[in-house]
Amino acid sequence: MPGSTQLMRFCQLDEITELTLGCSITATRRLRPDEDYLRDHFPKFPVMPGVLMLEAMFQASAWLVRSTDEFEHPFVLLQEARSVKYASFLVPDQVLTVSAEISKHDETITKLKVQGTVDDVVAVSGRLVLERFKLSDRYPNDRAVDPYARRRLKQEFARLWKE
Repeated sequence: MPGSTQLMRFCQLDEITELTLGCSITATRRLRPDEDYLRDHFPKFPVMPGVLMLEAMFQASAWLVRSTDEFEHPFVLLQEARSVKYASFLVPDQVLTVSAEISKHDETITKLKVQGTVDDVVAVSGRLVLERFKLSDRYPNDRAVDPYARRRLKQEFARLWKE
């Protein structure tokens, strides 16, 4: 069952299966038949909404960025999703395997090539631009939030990545 924390309320990943810091990540997400939104999307042909497939790719990318920076910048935002293409559906009991590869990583911006596959067939792909920061850099009065966020995110990361 996907985990949750206050920082990441709707985790779209079950497990990180491969991680090469500064380079790439692979994670999985099994779509369970009892997920609430499947009753509406679509009742006679339940599939994972495309936006959740995109969210899974973003979350895997964010874990790669955070772990590469040793959680120095706990806050990672999706700045842009480029050239996103949907090619296949994810139906209950199938596994979405998400991979992300860094193409550029500078002081605050990371660009990644991402894709999600189902049974080795590309279901979704695109390019993401992520921005990372410490809350204290933007809001000095909130500097106490950064250590809390780091601690909670490291706990969630440990749940997902069992080296």
